[in-house]
Amino acid sequence: MEPGPRFEEIKIPLREPVHGLTEVTGILGTPEWWPTGSRISVVLAHGGTGDLSDPLIESLHRQLTERKYLALRFNFPFAEAGRKRADDLGVLVQTLRSAIAVLGRDPTAAPAHLFLGGKNLGAAVTAHLAASSRVRVEGLFFLGFPLHPRGRPQKVRADDLFRVVCPMLFVQGSRDRSCDLDVLRRTLLRVGAPTQLHVVAEADHALHVPKRSGRTDEEVQAEVLSVVDAWIHATLGG
Repeated sequence: MEPGPRFEEIKIPLREPVHGLTEVTGILGTPEWWPTGSRISVVLAHGGTGDLSDPLIESLHRQLTERKYLALRFNFPFAEAGRKRADDLGVLVQTLRSAIAVLGRDPTAAPAHLFLGGKNLGAAVTAHLAASSRVRVEGLFFLGFPLHPRGRPQKVRADDLFRVVCPMLFVQGSRDRSCDLDVLRRTLLRVGAPTQLHVVAEADHALHVPKRSGRTDEEVQAEVLSVVDAWIHATLGG
């Protein structure tokens, strides 16, 4: 019988203790026959109001693993500690660095390509890391990028986007009050790196759709998976 994807809980060590923690939890998805093939890896960062069990993050993680990606989702320290208030940006970025480092523990099975994805707060963290460090990243995908404070499109926060040099995919809900689509489109015209925007009809900042839309969150999850998967392959040249 051929082996299938494996999902295992791992512990990601922190460089410095946070909330009394020296490590956070991660779920590593290893596809069958890894590390043969394209050796593409994806690290997923959750948002500010959830953890690694966020339904969209969990679904995307599982489905990407089944599609031959080495995929990792993990907790930020505040989520691991059960706190509602997010950690400082420096702590979040360092935790993401630690999560990425896990993928290279075994040099014989290290990925050849790395993509970072984040939802809401996690999107902002991935953008900041890619803009301010020398981590080699093939591309970033954002699930509900927080372009501005809720309902305040005049307060655009896009400095990191202007410093990113790798391709970026924005998956945004049409009802996202933290990312006005017209403002985003105007912002992306000034971004130097390649960008792509996909709008999920009727979805909010969390990419949740109301019942009146006639769609389910599961259908949205399938849509997001299809868009992300196609974009990754296009970014790598097919």
